[in-house]
Amino acid sequence: MRIAILDDYQNVATDLADFEGLATELNAELTVFTEHLGHDDVAVCTVLKDFDVIVAMRERTPFPASRFELLPQLKLLVTTGRRNGSIDLEAAAAHGVVVSHTGYIATDAVEHTWALILAAARRLDVELFSSENPRSESTPWQSSFGIGLSGKTLGVYGLGNLGSKVAKVGLAFGMRVISYSQNLTKARATEVGVELVSEAELFATSDIVSVHLKLSERSTGVIGAKQLAWMRPESILVNTSRSRIVQTDALIAALENELLYLAAVDVFDVEPLPAKNQLLKTRGVIATPHIGYVTIEQFSIFYKDAVDDIRAWAKGSPIRVLS
Repeated sequence: MRIAILDDYQNVATDLADFEGLATELNAELTVFTEHLGHDDVAVCTVLKDFDVIVAMRERTPFPASRFELLPQLKLLVTTGRRNGSIDLEAAAAHGVVVSHTGYIATDAVEHTWALILAAARRLDVELFSSENPRSESTPWQSSFGIGLSGKTLGVYGLGNLGSKVAKVGLAFGMRVISYSQNLTKARATEVGVELVSEAELFATSDIVSVHLKLSERSTGVIGAKQLAWMRPESILVNTSRSRIVQTDALIAALENELLYLAAVDVFDVEPLPAKNQLLKTRGVIATPHIGYVTIEQFSIFYKDAVDDIRAWAKGSPIRVLS
């Protein structure tokens, strides 16, 4: 048996969970890939074609139907987290591949959303000094103004599990919190303690808009030029959900035309993001490399559960099965 662990950028999988002990127990060969294998189906599957078990880190390496066709040896695919929209579960089942998942800490993404909100509100992108970004004699001392959050309006686009938690933090800051999504009801908004508004009102009146939709056919590209044009020049857009919910070209154009002040984003159309990506060159962008879920606590759960998933499958009783 051959086991592959993908996209372990920090090289911590074997430190956080007993994969090596599992490999010995199952008489298996373990391979850890610390670099992304790329985006080409043939190239990726050429590397992975002889593996029986693959542990995928979230959606870093997708598994569409085309890849299952090129991985005849694959029998178990473990995805970290509770769901993975980049895995074609029907194709997995058709090819006899069991897909199992792991636990997940939802609050990590909420905390990072607020890290980005605060970084944008206080302009940490231009004011932060550190050993990695030292101050020089030519660096201005206090070159911008931050904005206070108390009394401001937070617009939460999507009031599900994560959106509702983000909203409650906004309320704790003394913000007016409003929300909209296509299926949001007044009862749900009242339950969370926020106001239900129209899409136009959310974008036009919010000082900060935070996006919290699940990616689906309906939500793909739902925020485009029309919605961004409703925003005010001093407003901030935050996206820690999925990149394709917001049309990237429309966001770049809106920032270049100063239709909004800043965009703080943790998700991108292509990951890892190329260094010369146009979004990174655009005025008013604060970006982090999709680290909303990247905490030591989260990864400990991911990898320990992955070991349990593999062991259970090897014994003939797979657990946490998605397909």
